Amino acid sequence: MTKTEYQVVGTRPVRHDGADKVTGRALYGADFQMAGLLHGAILRSPHAHARIVRIDTAKALAYPGVKAVVTAADFPPAPDKLVDFGEGATPLAYVRGNVLASGKVLYRGHAVAGVAATSAHIAEEAAQLIEVEYEPLPCVLTAPEAMQPDAPILHDGLRTAELGEKAQGRSNISEHFRHILGDSKKGFAETDVVIEREFSTATVHQGYIEPHNATALWNNDGRVHIWCSTQGSFVVRDATACVLDIAQSRIRVTPMEIGGGFGGKIPVYLEPVAALLSRKTGRPVKILMTRKDVFEGTGPTPGSYIRVKIGATSDGKLVAAEAYLAYEAGAYPGAMVGPGGMCVFAAYDIPNVTIDGFDVVVNKPSTAAYRAPGATNAAFATETVIDELAEQLGIDPVEIRLRNAAKEGTRRADGPKFKRIGCVEVLEAVRGSEHYQSPLEGPNRGRGVAVGFWFNVGLPSSCTINVNADGTVNLVEGSTDIGGTRTSVAMQAAEVLGIPVEDVHPSVVDTDSVGFTAVTGGSRVTFSTGMAACEAAGDVIRQMKERAAKLWETVPDKVEAGRGSFRCNGHSATFKELAAKVGETGGPVVGRATVNPRGVGGSFSAAIADVEVDPETGKTTVLRFTSIQDAGKAIHPSYVEGQMQGGSVQGIGWGLNEEYYMSRDGMMMNSSLLDYRMPTSLDLPMIETIIVEVPNPGHPFGVRGVGEANIVPPPAALANAIYRAAGVRMRRLPMSPPAVMEAIWSK
Repeated sequence: MTKTEYQVVGTRPVRHDGADKVTGRALYGADFQMAGLLHGAILRSPHAHARIVRIDTAKALAYPGVKAVVTAADFPPAPDKLVDFGEGATPLAYVRGNVLASGKVLYRGHAVAGVAATSAHIAEEAAQLIEVEYEPLPCVLTAPEAMQPDAPILHDGLRTAELGEKAQGRSNISEHFRHILGDSKKGFAETDVVIEREFSTATVHQGYIEPHNATALWNNDGRVHIWCSTQGSFVVRDATACVLDIAQSRIRVTPMEIGGGFGGKIPVYLEPVAALLSRKTGRPVKILMTRKDVFEGTGPTPGSYIRVKIGATSDGKLVAAEAYLAYEAGAYPGAMVGPGGMCVFAAYDIPNVTIDGFDVVVNKPSTAAYRAPGATNAAFATETVIDELAEQLGIDPVEIRLRNAAKEGTRRADGPKFKRIGCVEVLEAVRGSEHYQSPLEGPNRGRGVAVGFWFNVGLPSSCTINVNADGTVNLVEGSTDIGGTRTSVAMQAAEVLGIPVEDVHPSVVDTDSVGFTAVTGGSRVTFSTGMAACEAAGDVIRQMKERAAKLWETVPDKVEAGRGSFRCNGHSATFKELAAKVGETGGPVVGRATVNPRGVGGSFSAAIADVEVDPETGKTTVLRFTSIQDAGKAIHPSYVEGQMQGGSVQGIGWGLNEEYYMSRDGMMMNSSLLDYRMPTSLDLPMIETIIVEVPNPGHPFGVRGVGEANIVPPPAALANAIYRAAGVRMRRLPMSPPAVMEAIWSK
């Protein structure tokens, strides 16, 4: 279909779950209730690094109202093995160890034991009665610190995977990888200007408004039922099955509504503990995290140390680039440095590139994904250096990016060659925007730009569509709806079926009721589950043509279908009219599809930021901000704009204020929303948006993921704006008032 032929795609219908959300009828994890429900609490470590010498639960078990206590000793014995829940292979021991500590605690807030009681207050009090004897150990909190030869070792069995080979000797470096394109040393010899800078970024949290929660019932029939807020019900099923060493088929996970996730609600934390407590008590157990638990006990982003070197000719052609990326994995390997290495120079066509990445364990909570994980850190470094190159060469910041922008056929250093992409179009939209063309007047004000990339993923999705006699359809999917994907998926089905989107009733169901569906993450749902919906709708059309052929005494191949009607030899019927006759032509019509698409199209995003810096305090005020992104095809433009605005706000918070403020002994000093400074509406202007549409050839409607690339450029754009406002180059995130003030004083 061409753009002008769409009837549903590209419109802005009311979201299907809107009424329940705004009236409070939607049920979130904490809302779940069941007869006989017990309440759980988790005891967490007060140390960042310590051996567990002894755990005594006797006092807690004797406390009135307490029904059960569990520790890591309650996990069934199972041989350690590698498991993969969609984010790469990891030892099962690490997954179990993060759920309940065994042998050692590796961060302050590490879960040690769980308690189930008749009330949440009793459970909390009883948890504090559990006696744990610790042997404190020295801790390491940053990647450079943990990489030192004499650094305290977190895991005795960890050996570095050094360029694909296991190294000898214990280490805190889980992996060192290298991507090479061309010859960077030779390339630098051909340049006229070379800039090399060092950067560091602090740990930040996704900041979702709803804390983690889980309710589990280990039923009398041996099946485990789980209700929770998660980005991937099948991940919860599979991870819990591995931790408890039971078959996946014995677990049913029902995803409740989710109050934000941004990547942070993919790992499991509470579900296996609630299940063990339920098995011991024979009753359902619900565990809710406090905000402090969320900050100290769940996965934030990796902090990082980055070194970037870029060389260019006098006319602004980028010739060579090198990056050194050392990312903090937290307590267990998995620092998101792999995606960082994929994205660090992806926006540019540079013939000679070397990228070294290091996955480093430290005594902080094990990291989790956060909207384009790893890419924001990397872009902060690259885009700041690009801006400095533009200044030295006397070239407009957007122009130097356009001269070197990646395009179809450009090869990334990590291997893939781009198909049709929209980097050039995004930058042209920046240059032609009213914002970039408008003057910025006044003292201590500056404007900065930056561009970012996220590759997006496909992964498996399943969908079924049931045709009702009144011409409406029920669409069943397994993708948790965080950003309106019920509607974006339903719109694609409606477009194929030729019916109004209001006639599609989408449902997100439990793991027993739909085929395997991967996580809501990686900017994949509208692309991948949308593609499953398109194919399921196509299956419906095929069956409906068979029914029409039966009515009109012809063969299905002669029945034409389009725009919600069926025609053949003078006969015609609308979708609704034909649906009313399915009972007399063979019975129910159910379309179904499973997909594992490979036609993923990466997305580019850019940001324009105007700021004012107070030279007396270092406070940075954002005066104006525009987000530009290639959506491929905006299925529901309002949702796309919302994703762009939300990602930009999070990027602004990451850039200016947010960080885990850690004491030397590993305590997070600001583990509340009063002290962890996220931007509010009072801190921000209206975020302007410009949607660019360069169709992705790998999707029926040209969809690219839009949930992630928008968080990548804001910190760098702000850093470049601060330079023009205050004359100081910021090389550490966050660029908080004290940090900016110190930079001004140093200058």
